[in-house]
Amino acid sequence: MIVKATQMLFMIALVQIGLITVADDLTLPGCRSSCGKVSVPYPFGIGYSSTTQQKCFLEPDFELRCIDSNSSLYRRQGTVQILNITHRGKMDMRALISGVCRNESKGSVATGGVIEGLTTPAFAISSEDNKFVTVGCDAYGYLNSFRNGKGSSMGCLTRCDSKESVQSMQSGGNCTGIGCCQVNIPPGMKNISIQAASFSNFNSTYSFSNCSYAFVVKNGEYNFSVDHLKRFQTEKAPLTFVLDWTVRNNTCNVSSLTSDYACKHNSYCEDSPTGYGYRCRCKAGFDGNPYLPEGCRGAAAGFVILFVGIVMMYLIYQKRKLVKLKEKFFRQNGGLILLQKLSRRENTPHTAQIFTEEELKKATKNFDESAIIGKGGFGTVFKGFLTDNRIVAIKKSRIIDESQKEQFINEVVVLSQINHRNVVKLLGCCLETEVPLLVYEFVENGTLYDFIHTERKVNNETWETRVRIAAEAAGSLSYLHSEASIPIIHRDVKTSNILLDKTYTAKVSDFGASRLVPLDQTEIATMVQGTFGYLDPEYMLTSQLTDKSDVYSFGVVLVELLTGEKPHSFDRLDEKKSLANHFLSCLKENRLFGVIQVGILNEENKKEIMEVSILASKCLRLHGDERPSMKEVAMELEGIRLMKNHPWINADQNVEETRHLLHETSSNVYEPGNSSIHQYSGYDSLRDRALDVLDDGR
Repeated sequence: MIVKATQMLFMIALVQIGLITVADDLTLPGCRSSCGKVSVPYPFGIGYSSTTQQKCFLEPDFELRCIDSNSSLYRRQGTVQILNITHRGKMDMRALISGVCRNESKGSVATGGVIEGLTTPAFAISSEDNKFVTVGCDAYGYLNSFRNGKGSSMGCLTRCDSKESVQSMQSGGNCTGIGCCQVNIPPGMKNISIQAASFSNFNSTYSFSNCSYAFVVKNGEYNFSVDHLKRFQTEKAPLTFVLDWTVRNNTCNVSSLTSDYACKHNSYCEDSPTGYGYRCRCKAGFDGNPYLPEGCRGAAAGFVILFVGIVMMYLIYQKRKLVKLKEKFFRQNGGLILLQKLSRRENTPHTAQIFTEEELKKATKNFDESAIIGKGGFGTVFKGFLTDNRIVAIKKSRIIDESQKEQFINEVVVLSQINHRNVVKLLGCCLETEVPLLVYEFVENGTLYDFIHTERKVNNETWETRVRIAAEAAGSLSYLHSEASIPIIHRDVKTSNILLDKTYTAKVSDFGASRLVPLDQTEIATMVQGTFGYLDPEYMLTSQLTDKSDVYSFGVVLVELLTGEKPHSFDRLDEKKSLANHFLSCLKENRLFGVIQVGILNEENKKEIMEVSILASKCLRLHGDERPSMKEVAMELEGIRLMKNHPWINADQNVEETRHLLHETSSNVYEPGNSSIHQYSGYDSLRDRALDVLDDGR
C-alpha cells in the first residue's frame, strides 16, 4: 500500500511539473509544430514561416515534408516514414525489411527493399537503440555503410534443418541463432543499405522456410515466431528503428566560435559520440528546446523543493527494489551454485572471487565510456581500479543463456584456477547484474592485432619477436587443450584476443565463446560462433567443435604475423579477400616471399619464415584430423626458436622433410585430382559468399 502511494505521489509531481513549467515552444514562430500526431521540434521544420517567410528548419538536412492526406512525415528527399523526433537527438522511423522468397513457379523473388533516404552523414543508425536481425533457415543478411568512398559491412547468418529444431530453441520470442539471429550495430553507420539472401536458394528448407529477411529494428520490438520462416508480415504490427541526428560536421569548440552556432541561451554543447557534428543540451535546472532562443527555461523554485522531497521518497523505494533485484539476478545467474562450489575449494589457491556491483561501479566510475578499452561480439571491456590498487579488466557480456548457467559457473571455476603465464588470469565475477560481469587481470600493451596492424607500435617488424609471441600463444592453447583440469576449446582464437604486456609477452584472452570438453569426448555439437576469417571451415559446415578448430584459427594468426595483412578485407580483390586462401595459393606457386610483410624478411631468416609458413599451411588444412595438435604446433615453434638461438644446430638435416611437407601441403589443398580439393572448393564458394557480406555475427 505504501509503495503504491509513493508511486502515486511521484506521478502527481510529474504532472505538476508539466502544469507549472511553461510549455515548450517546439518551433520557430509561424511554423508548423506537427504532422498528424508527430511533433516537429526545431531544428527540424516543414517549409517556411507564415509570418516571417524564413525557413522553419536549421539547415537542409533537417527539412521535412508532411503528406496531409494520411498525416505521414518524411525527410524532404526521403521515402522512409518518420514516427517520432526528439530534440535530444533521436528519430524513430518505420523499418524497411529486405527479403527474398522462393516459390515453385517463380524461383527467387525479391519481396523487400533497400533502406533509402539516409544519405546524409548527419543521420546515423543508433548503435545503442537498435539490433540487426536476420530471419530464415537458409539465410544471411548484411548491413552496408558507405562514406567518403569507404565502406564497411556487418551482419549474421542463420541455418536450421527443420521447423522442429527451431521450435525447440525458441525462448519467448528471442533470437537464439537458430531460425533468427541478431547482432549489435557498430556506432556511426551512415548511408546504409540492407540485403537478405539465401545460401542455397532454399533447396533443403523450402518445405518449412522458403524466405530470408533482414532488417534493423528497435531494441525489444521484434518477437520472433516460427511462422516468420514462411511469411513475414508486419502490416499488423509495423517495426521501427532509431536514428541519431546531429548538427553539422564540426566540433563544439569550432562551432561555438561561429555566427550560426545552434546552441542557444542556458544550453551547452555536446560532441557527437559518432564523430560527426554536435548536439545541444539545456543546462542543469533548465528544460526545453536548446535550439530555440530562450528555449531552455527553469521551473518554479518552490515546486523544485516539493519535487526533491517526493523524489527522495521514490529513491528509497527504488533502492529497496534494487536490492531485491540484485538478489534475484544473483540467484538467476547461478550465484548459489558458485558459492557451493567455492565452499569446497576454500583452501585452494587461485579461487574465483565474487565481486559486488558497487565495487565494479566504483572501479570504473560507473562504467564510464572513458573506461572502455575494447568492444567485441561478446561484450564490452572496461579498465578498472580496485580499492586494493589492483588494475583489472572488467568484461560486461551482452547475453547469457539462462539454461547454460551451470555450464557458465563451471567455466568460471575452472578458468579461475588456470595459472599459466601466457593466459590472462580470470580473477572472479559479479552476479548481481542482469548479465554477469567477469573480472580479469589487466594487460597494458594492447593486442597482437594492434601490434601487427598499427604502425606506431614499437618493434612491430621484428621477426624474432613475432616468432616468440606465436610460440607463447601456441603454448597457452596447448595447455588449455591438454593440460588444464578439464580441456578447454577457446573457440575464438584471433589476434585481437591475444594481449601483450609491457615486455610483449603474449597472453591469450577472451573466453566468451569457449567451451569445456568432457574428458570422455573429443568433439561437441554447438551453434557456430567465432569471427569470420578465422572460422574453421569444417566446424562451420558441421557444427562439430574440436580442438582442431582452434588449430585452424591459430593458423590464420600465423599468416597474419607473416604477412601483416588482415584475415579478411573488402578492400582486396575477390580472390584475395580470404587471407588464408591467398596465402596458401602463394605458398603453392612459390610466391611466398612476395606476400611476407616488408621489413621482417632477410637472408638470415628466410628458412625460418618458410618453416613457419609450412606450419601455418598444415594448420589450415581443410580436414581437422589432418591438422597437427596445438601441442605439436607449440613444439615446432619452440624448435624454430631454438634453431635461431643455437645456430650450431644443423638446420639442413630437415631440408628434404621440409620439401616433402611443402609438396604434401600443396597437393592436399590444391591438386585438381585430389578429392579433398573438390570439398575445399565447394566450401570456398560458400564461404566467399558469406565473407563477402559478413564480418562478425552470431
